[in-house]
Amino acid sequence: MTDLTSRDKRVALLGVPIEVGASQRGALMGPAALRTAGLGPLLESLGFAVEDHGDISGNDLVRANDPPPSNAKHYRDIQAWIRTVSARAYALARSGAIPIFLGGDHSLSMGSANGVARYWHEQGREVFVLWLDAHADYNTPATTITGNMHGMVAGFLCGEPGLDRLLGDEPRASVTPFHLDLFGTRSIDPLEKQLVRERSVAVADMRQIDEFGVGVLIRRVIDRVKARNGVLHVSFDVDFLDPALAPGVGTLVPGGATYREAHLVMELLHQSGLVRSLDIVELNPFLDERGRTARVAVELVGSLFGQQITDRPTPTNAIVTG
Repeated sequence: MTDLTSRDKRVALLGVPIEVGASQRGALMGPAALRTAGLGPLLESLGFAVEDHGDISGNDLVRANDPPPSNAKHYRDIQAWIRTVSARAYALARSGAIPIFLGGDHSLSMGSANGVARYWHEQGREVFVLWLDAHADYNTPATTITGNMHGMVAGFLCGEPGLDRLLGDEPRASVTPFHLDLFGTRSIDPLEKQLVRERSVAVADMRQIDEFGVGVLIRRVIDRVKARNGVLHVSFDVDFLDPALAPGVGTLVPGGATYREAHLVMELLHQSGLVRSLDIVELNPFLDERGRTARVAVELVGSLFGQQITDRPTPTNAIVTG
């Protein structure tokens, strides 16, 4: 394995400016805001070779013509995005770089997580998904209240029915509910809650975080992944953070993670050496305060990739290139 002291570490940035999965417009500006906040230069300062692949263009997407499901808003547009994102995610993972997907609303993760899971499954590795989010996003067209597809992503990734033709000919690489960890949850719909309970999905809600602390709970996630020799895809919705810290999101939910709690999560994930891909989603610069949320998000990504306040030894199994 190649550790974080090497100079050949590669990170691949890909912007996915999709916003129709959410009810509030503005997330399409998220990739530009993250770049403006210095994501690329920060990663370079940590010793990574940064490959910026630009943004996927909505003008180049191909729409399908299969019958869309009911109660899934903007299905046709999202379907076109997801098929493209999944193929790009697979190619980036296969290249040996660590893909970072810049959102865009959370519906993009139907493609990003699927693509990287497809690659790692081919390598014989189990993929776990850490869902840092105020919401469970485990709805289906049958359970959703709003019909917004950014609330169906985790359910889709775990193979729940209702969006079966979303990927078309692009291979679907589902993860099992056992491989999903919902972390920081504090808003969940009634039927969604029932489905999460039936599937025995691991949930670390804010009550548990208050009671046990993020260090104990994130180590449980890490230990589960290590026990299976798995790899970890982190899907970071900025509404995981408390709105006082990160106001630039379309679905504000009070009582989120504090600045230090969020950094501790990222620091421990870095030390684990398990993270192989990352989503940063739901940043809405239109709702932000002078770029504050984008800067906080970039700082947290810095912690995930090894930025530290004091000098601690870098573990030999920290985030690697392969």
